Amino acid sequence: MIELKKLGSLLIMLLAFLFFQTCTSCGKQPEETAFSGNDKIYTDASSSAGSQGYSQDEISNSRQNAITRSVSKVKDAIVGINVVEVHEVEYRSPYDMFYDDPFFRRFFGDRGTRSTRKYQVQGLGSGFIISEDGYILTNHHVAGNASKVIVTMTDGKKYDAKIIGADKISDVCLLKIDANNLPYIKMGNSDDLYIGEWVIAFGNPFGLFDMNAQPTVTVGVVSNSKVNMYHQDGRVYKGMIQTDAAISSGNSGGPLVNSLGEVIGMNTVIFSTAQSNQGSGSIGIGFSIPINRVKRIVDLIKKYGKINRNYYTGLDAREIDEQVVRYLKLNVDQGVYIFGIERKSPAEEAGLELGDVIYAINGNPINRSDDYLIEINDAVVGQTMEFTVIRQGEKITKKMLLRQRDKR
Repeated sequence: MIELKKLGSLLIMLLAFLFFQTCTSCGKQPEETAFSGNDKIYTDASSSAGSQGYSQDEISNSRQNAITRSVSKVKDAIVGINVVEVHEVEYRSPYDMFYDDPFFRRFFGDRGTRSTRKYQVQGLGSGFIISEDGYILTNHHVAGNASKVIVTMTDGKKYDAKIIGADKISDVCLLKIDANNLPYIKMGNSDDLYIGEWVIAFGNPFGLFDMNAQPTVTVGVVSNSKVNMYHQDGRVYKGMIQTDAAISSGNSGGPLVNSLGEVIGMNTVIFSTAQSNQGSGSIGIGFSIPINRVKRIVDLIKKYGKINRNYYTGLDAREIDEQVVRYLKLNVDQGVYIFGIERKSPAEEAGLELGDVIYAINGNPINRSDDYLIEINDAVVGQTMEFTVIRQGEKITKKMLLRQRDKR
């Protein structure tokens, strides 16, 4: 019995061994685990990513969008501008006030002492290349009065620039450098804008371009369009594009670009809480001159070398207030009225009269004095302006030809 028991035990052990071998040979072999080595971890992860359709190139491409593509197209055509202006200041002796008095001049004559002192003022701004042969656009207030203009390219090269022409009223300045085969920006259409579309502002805020010869890029949207503003120094900003893309001191003259890489405006004006231009930073309200207006100015500068605004109207217009309404018995409560007219002036020749209320000029409504100043100051010699006025309750139209101002 003892021997049979041993034999039975051996048979049981043999059957168990055979059963185990059958299971392991018919079952799946265990996968090579990720823990078998770092190289294996990388291989498995790569295989997994590839099976899901991802690759390193695709990850990089997923970061590309209309904004980054537009920046790539435009950035090499942006320039930094450094200028030197010569200012003259007249100094007078504190005793000159006595010689200004007719009583003292009677006895002592004109003995006042006056001297003129010149000094240089340095400034900076932005600009952009508009042709491969070196034409560059910027603002008049950046370079229009400069005695020396230096343009810095994105490759670090510096060029002395020549002022081809500048117009203070529109705040546009055209420069030229002696270079060829330059990258340049394609002109867009500023009459074709969507409120809310993406825009990109390029420039040289606070002179940062001088540090690495690369423009600063800020992104925003078109916040508003066709905004008219009259600056106290006589500049006329007409049809301006408003944006919340950050524009700061030094950005003036740089381009506002759409998502196609086309320039639609020239960055020019910001609203800021700063007390000086040196600290003017963005609060999200900036304005650009529409590029269609800039193109018209550039065409005139290239053709004539300047824009002749040396005209006169002979008009003295005042804004309507409550006293004027009562005195003239007007049925309007806003706008401007003609307070004075010079004899033999374009205004008199056009048939305008005292007391006429100017309702529109060239079809543009005149609701306040700034509206009037914008239309009047933006004209050129030889232009015919159409005035719509209200006279004794009747709306009539008169045309005025602007003549060259006589030299006196």
